[in-house]
Amino acid sequence: MTRKKEPFAPNDPDDKKVSMYVCGVTVYDYSHIGHARVYVAFDVLYRTLTRLGYDVTYVRNFTDVDDKIIKRANENGEECDALVERFIAAFHEDMISLGCLPPTMEPRATRHVDDILRVTEALVEKGHAYPAEGGDVYFSVDSLPTYGKLSGRKLEDNRAGERVAIDERKKNPADFALWKASKPGEPSWASPWGEGRPGWHIECSAMIDATFGGKSIDIHGGGQDLVFPHHENELAQSTAFCGCCDDAKDAPPFVKYWVHNGFVKVDSEKMSKSLGNFFTIREVTAKYDATALRWMLLGTHYRAPINYTQRALEEASDRLYYLYQTLSEASDVVDGAEEEETAAKKLQGLALEGVALAEETETAVGAALSDDLNTPLAIASLSSPLKLLNDFVSTKKGKKAQGRIAAMKALVRAVTETLDAVGLPSAKADAVDVLERLRALTLTRAGLSREDVDAAVAARKAAREAKDFAESDRIRDELGAKGVALMDGGSQVWRPSPVVAEE
Repeated sequence: MTRKKEPFAPNDPDDKKVSMYVCGVTVYDYSHIGHARVYVAFDVLYRTLTRLGYDVTYVRNFTDVDDKIIKRANENGEECDALVERFIAAFHEDMISLGCLPPTMEPRATRHVDDILRVTEALVEKGHAYPAEGGDVYFSVDSLPTYGKLSGRKLEDNRAGERVAIDERKKNPADFALWKASKPGEPSWASPWGEGRPGWHIECSAMIDATFGGKSIDIHGGGQDLVFPHHENELAQSTAFCGCCDDAKDAPPFVKYWVHNGFVKVDSEKMSKSLGNFFTIREVTAKYDATALRWMLLGTHYRAPINYTQRALEEASDRLYYLYQTLSEASDVVDGAEEEETAAKKLQGLALEGVALAEETETAVGAALSDDLNTPLAIASLSSPLKLLNDFVSTKKGKKAQGRIAAMKALVRAVTETLDAVGLPSAKADAVDVLERLRALTLTRAGLSREDVDAAVAARKAAREAKDFAESDRIRDELGAKGVALMDGGSQVWRPSPVVAEE
């Protein structure tokens, strides 16, 4: 709301408890890459606060009654409840694949209808809302002088017939529904105004009040698209309900810190079903590993807009392959070291530099994440430790460094702790799994089987033995154009490589 970074100090600093509410999905379809961005960003915030020693209550809701849900259920010929359960299960699968930790609570709108009615009735009694003909109840924006302070919009920005639909039952065209009269065949609940269902905005206000006991919360988050109207209207409802708009200047605000992530564009255009550039998380992860999608999202600051492209995913996959191959090889060396070698002698030269670099990396990553979740800087901090680990694994100078194993242990720890801090797989077994998935999905994108690659490797070997270097190069280039790089020497026969050219 202040339009700037603020030092974080929770409402309850003594016992370091933090309350965080993030707007969840409306469960009528599979979640898309925009959702991936939101929940990866807030997963990093959740992890960072926890690592800093805070006891975080993280609440993320489900909107499980809505016009879109009803429409989709009718199109499918299924009950709303069945549709909702199916897509909640799919959402959880997507979040697990992306490495997002489960929140503390996941309230659903339909399980808080009594709370929604309680808040709505209170707003009517206080003069901030009014029933309209037909059974709807609207919030009166004119009743709250501070309306618009989150988004910075003025009421005249919502001119009737342009941004807000004209409804003669409203006192002001910008007034919004708290309770909606239900149509025949729709889910409905009894209310003082007749059978109906909640409006969209009121559900979050009521669930926050119910789950956090009517207290001011520390953090409220979501995508930038929610600033107006959803969070603006939510702020208005909750402010009016709790009496924060009264003259008592010491009254705590509804939310202390508002946090919003930037938009996702696809190939520099707004993501839209009508433009044909709308991708669900599972459509992307059918071709690219979910870890690569998370890495790509982490590579842009959460508040900045991000441009989703195939090239970005190719580059993320390539970088991750290098990272996990290095981590796997370094872990093998450390695990295979003799006991007397592990109990290092006095560190010298490159090994001494390695231990110092490990400490610097841990400090730099902690500082980056504490500075408004600077994930691009945090993951960029991995470059130097990975390069030095490679030197210790493969170069003559690195292998001979005195105290090599001790330095490698420190560097491996710095890398794995960084990966864990940003929610990426960090264990040695994870590295092996990620490498295998990256290789398998490379073959999927290339339309090749392992047998195809083995046959090409054998054919290239035969061509080289026959000194037919033109044929050898042709085979190598043909597979390279499909993202499969054939390797000469070493333990790897082939590895994934980017295939999308620079535009």
